[in-house]
Amino acid sequence: MEKRMVVSQAECPARQVPSGVPTIIPPGVFVTVNQALGGNYTVTVNGNMMRVDGTDAAALGLEAEDITFDDPGDGQVHKEQVELALRTIFDPEIPINLLDLGLIYGIDIDNDRVNIRMTLTAPTCGMGPVLISDVKYRVAKVPNVASVEVELVFDPPWNRDMMTEEAQLEAGLFF
Repeated sequence: MEKRMVVSQAECPARQVPSGVPTIIPPGVFVTVNQALGGNYTVTVNGNMMRVDGTDAAALGLEAEDITFDDPGDGQVHKEQVELALRTIFDPEIPINLLDLGLIYGIDIDNDRVNIRMTLTAPTCGMGPVLISDVKYRVAKVPNVASVEVELVFDPPWNRDMMTEEAQLEAGLFF
């Protein structure tokens, strides 16, 4: 995608890069769209890089991604829906979702609380806080989820063998 300039149409939730700190882009502001990947947008506003979730893209005049889940009506958090939410989050540099990339080490559900253990492709990855923020934001959209906690772990270290075969094929690593 080539960089392009848009004007925010409404208040737009965003997260600062690389800290992941939530912020709001006010309406009527010039926004440079640097990258669109995995349904998320990396933008620059007044010299500050931010990440806008695809579900909030309409506030920038861009096509919004619709991520909804049917509420089973039993008051429970369903692991399958948490996994579906995780499959909508892509590594900013590798166009593969976090689950298929092998970055999710564990999902624990305790009533309405979801605890996720995840790693990064490299311990020095500067996008860690943003990815954690993405996980919290998207998993919170699952019905009956009251809170999401993410624990970043580096043991065992991630390696490409943790990717699904499909992800390895997509990345050109399977031979």
